[in-house]
Amino acid sequence: MNVENINKLFKEDLSAINLGLESFADNLKNEGVSAIQVQWKPPAGGNKEIAGLLDKLDTIKSKIDVAGANKKAAEIINNGKPTVVDISTAGKAIPGMRKNLLLHAGPPVTWDRMSGPTRGAVIGGLVYEGLAKTFEEAEKLAASGEIDFEPCHDHGTVGPMAGIVTYSMPVWVLENKAYGNKAYATLNEGLGKVLRYGAYSDEVLEKLRWMESDLAPILKKALDLYGELDMKNILAQVLQMGDEGHNRNRAGTSIFIREMAPYLVMLDEPKEKIQKVLQFMNANDHFFLNLSMPSAKCIIDAASGIEGSSICTTMARNGTDFGIRMSCTGSQWFVAPAPMVEGLYLPGYTEDDAAPDIGDSTITETIGIGGFAMAAAPAIVKFVGGTPKDAISITTRMYEITETENKIFQIPALDFRGTPTGIDILKIVETGILPAVNTGIAHKKPGIGMVGAGLVKPPEKCFNDAFKAFVEKYS
Repeated sequence: MNVENINKLFKEDLSAINLGLESFADNLKNEGVSAIQVQWKPPAGGNKEIAGLLDKLDTIKSKIDVAGANKKAAEIINNGKPTVVDISTAGKAIPGMRKNLLLHAGPPVTWDRMSGPTRGAVIGGLVYEGLAKTFEEAEKLAASGEIDFEPCHDHGTVGPMAGIVTYSMPVWVLENKAYGNKAYATLNEGLGKVLRYGAYSDEVLEKLRWMESDLAPILKKALDLYGELDMKNILAQVLQMGDEGHNRNRAGTSIFIREMAPYLVMLDEPKEKIQKVLQFMNANDHFFLNLSMPSAKCIIDAASGIEGSSICTTMARNGTDFGIRMSCTGSQWFVAPAPMVEGLYLPGYTEDDAAPDIGDSTITETIGIGGFAMAAAPAIVKFVGGTPKDAISITTRMYEITETENKIFQIPALDFRGTPTGIDILKIVETGILPAVNTGIAHKKPGIGMVGAGLVKPPEKCFNDAFKAFVEKYS
């Protein structure tokens, strides 16, 4: 460049493109200089090991049709048709269930490592099941080695919060009519001091026994009259009505009551029992959660075991660990310590009272609802914190780490755009963007229950470890 051109350059208005700290661009703007900030991060957040493995992806993709495998997984998710077909008991319906087996939320965990709410729910579950007569006896039995503990997910089941499922508990039975696989979940107890939050008082157990003796049999009779319930259609509706399918379930519960009510009143049951069933569901906005969760499980399980697919098929927590599973590695867990939830607390509680993140309800995010559909439910921020603008921003960001947009689940506030669907672990590692999750918060001590709700970031290590396994499998 000659001197004349250089002099000309200095006479022109300066426009800067900044790749560094945002404060550099801010300083230029404060001086009246045009500056554009580029949102750039080093690959894998600067993790040299992961960045080195990312360099191998092109070679892997030249051998394995990763894009085709993920497209196949996304099609399976989009084509899934979860349907409520029955209400049964865990012992009769869930594969591999036995009297001395307690299922729990999240990846595998032993009694000595269980969080407070999980321990509390185990204690209550053992007394409820009649395996122990007192809470003290239940605690000793749990530590004795005579009780088996296994993840709900290993049995086609999902459980909110502690997620404890015992042999006698009533369960929803769902079938994916497109692919034939089934999923199961208990009936929702409501909020407050309930078993899933680790509470186990006599009052908690009394409610569980009423659910077994009255609620489930009455609902089963109504369902038998109604016929099979198309959950995909209902989930699509609730997103249009202000729910996101994980922490806001008011519309979903309302629809379920409306569908069942004409058949409940036809039953040859005492009016008082029918009234109590209706009152219980009406007072429990989260009743629908235990239907949306197995619906998601039913959908995503059909996409497991696809060679070359990096789609996340499970996210789950037990208050000790956070675990994920990936389509191409099937039932293998990738685990890291469960993080703390940032959110709003009920009166009298603070973050010092909170247990780490817990529950199988993150299964909803794997199919494009829950945290991924927050833009459909701006009112959710009153429950978990943030603003309506944050809800839209969170959903929009999730499109960067997903394979597709859902054909059925659509968001009015985004011009009816399909929800971001099919979490791609490779995209998470490449972008550094973690899945958005909203959730409840349990007290860290057993026996107390719910203390709040909020947002949580899954641990990056889970996804890095899954990515390492992917590279190792296909290198």
